[in-house]
Amino acid sequence: MGRAKEIIVKVINSKVANAFVKKNHYSGKVVQNSSLHFGCFLDDKLHGVMSYGGPLDKRKVLPMVEGTGWNEMLELNRMAFDDYLPKYSESRCIAISIRLIKKNAPQIKWVLSFADGTQCGDGTIYRASGFKLTSIKNNNSLLVFPSGDVLAAMTIEANFTLPIIKKQSLFLGLNHKYRTRTEWIKLGAKKLQGNQLRYIYLIDKTYKITVPILPFSEIDKQGAGMYKGKKVTLQERRAKD
Repeated sequence: MGRAKEIIVKVINSKVANAFVKKNHYSGKVVQNSSLHFGCFLDDKLHGVMSYGGPLDKRKVLPMVEGTGWNEMLELNRMAFDDYLPKYSESRCIAISIRLIKKNAPQIKWVLSFADGTQCGDGTIYRASGFKLTSIKNNNSLLVFPSGDVLAAMTIEANFTLPIIKKQSLFLGLNHKYRTRTEWIKLGAKKLQGNQLRYIYLIDKTYKITVPILPFSEIDKQGAGMYKGKKVTLQERRAKD
C-alpha cells in the first residue's frame, strides 16, 4: 500500500471540487447534481476528488436494490485524480469515502456508479473496491461534435442554454437555439462507439441486488475492455502484471 496509507480523505466544498474535476477529469465537465464532495489530500495538497449525488432518474434506479427508500442511495458520479498519488490510491480513497458515508449518513444503503468504456475505462477501480458488475451495454448516448467536444445527448436536449452547447452553434456559424440530437447529427455530430458498465456497492449487506450480477469475465466476452481510453482486454492487462 505504501504512501497510499498517508492519504487524508475529507469533505470539501463544491467550488473547490468542481474546479479540480474540470482540470483533471478526462471530460473536463462536472455533474450538476453532485451534492457531496470528498477531497483526497497527500502532503497537504489536493490530488483527488470524488463527487456523489442523486441519479438522474431515481425511479429507474431504486428498484435495482430491493426495498430502497427514496433517499437511501447515492451515485458516485465523478471521480478525478491527478498523477501525484501512488498506486492503489483510488480504491483506498473510495473505501474511505464509503466508510465516511456509512458513519455520517447511515440512511445510505448502497452506491451506484458507471464506468465509461467509450472514452475512459471499464471500471478497474470499482472492481478493486468491491463493487458488483451489473450491466454492460452499448453506449449510444455520447456525441462528438465537429469542434471536438463530447456531450451526452440527454444533456443537449435537456439544457440547450449551457455555454458548451452554445459553443457548438457558434463553431458551426449557426444561430443558437434548441436542437434535437437528430438535428445535431445532421449538422456533423457523430455517435461515439463504446460501452457503459454499471457497478453497485452495497453498504448495507442485508440489502439485495435485484438485477443480474455479472462475472468480470463478461467484460472480455462482450469486447468491453478499456483502460485509460484505449481498448484492451482484462486478459491482456493481467499478462503484463
